[in-house]
Amino acid sequence: MDKVVLGKTGFVVNKNGFGALPIQRISKEEAAYLMRKAYDNGITYFDTARFYTDSEEKMGYAFEGMRDKIIIATKTGATTVENFWKDLETSLRLLKTDYIDLYQFHNPAFCPKPGDGTGLYEAILEAQKQGKIRHIGITNHRQKIAKEAIESGLYETLQFPFSYLASDKDLEIVEMCKKADMGFICMKALSGGLITDSATAYAFLNQYEHVLPIWGVQKESELDEFISYQTNPPAMTEERWAKVNKDKEELSGDFCRGCGYCLPCPAGIYIPDCARMSLYLRRAPLSVYLGEEYKEKMEKVKGCLHCGQCKKKCPYGLDTPTLLQKNYEDFLTFL
Repeated sequence: MDKVVLGKTGFVVNKNGFGALPIQRISKEEAAYLMRKAYDNGITYFDTARFYTDSEEKMGYAFEGMRDKIIIATKTGATTVENFWKDLETSLRLLKTDYIDLYQFHNPAFCPKPGDGTGLYEAILEAQKQGKIRHIGITNHRQKIAKEAIESGLYETLQFPFSYLASDKDLEIVEMCKKADMGFICMKALSGGLITDSATAYAFLNQYEHVLPIWGVQKESELDEFISYQTNPPAMTEERWAKVNKDKEELSGDFCRGCGYCLPCPAGIYIPDCARMSLYLRRAPLSVYLGEEYKEKMEKVKGCLHCGQCKKKCPYGLDTPTLLQKNYEDFLTFL
């Protein structure tokens, strides 16, 4: 079973991390079953966030009474000191713990630093001093902020999107973390569902010994796939490299990564699905995306207010309203 040392934190964990964003969509009992099964099969790193509705509560329920056996990473999107402490106390209560192993600033629009006027970094240091958090990390989707965080020396880990669709600039960030002995936590390893071959995704990431992928898990079948790779890890064969090159060619240019930071939409449009519909239709069985559920989702695109909120919040700088319209028009051609 491959292990990863998570930078200066000293955490030694299974190459698989459990991403607890998708468990928002299942019951508490189902979520607890999945997380306990993951633990029983050697997975000890569990990632959640205040932003993920009831994910923390479900994790606290799953692991009550066995706190010292797992590593809990959670996040705050707070932009004020008052909300920082409110988020931290809420997370501690829901997770049924008196400390967080890794506490991360969640995709901030800037890199929090001492003396920047927000007081956020001072607050996280105080939380660490009080023993409420053990290690300090940051997550981001923006290359500029990710680089700034690495160069600052203030953070022990960076969580950043990385998959076989990554650009050379993304790879530069991965290598910068290695040189700085900064833990690299890989989100979006399946590019928000656009990568459908998990074995190739796993094999690609397994080439980077310091990278910890966290896989978003909602179904037992998904978990079983990643568990199976622990004892029989797939390798990057010529066939898999051909798959990577084909996907990179198909997904070149601007496309929605499905991060969800554009939400909520005032018009009720579920942008992460609607802005990627053209790709879904070409990469998955048509029957899945031409049913009533997705017809209803796509019809809402017609109600776009062109308010620009989604465009403003997109960490990738996409012209989201235009992307939505193009995907809607393409969707109609398949009906």
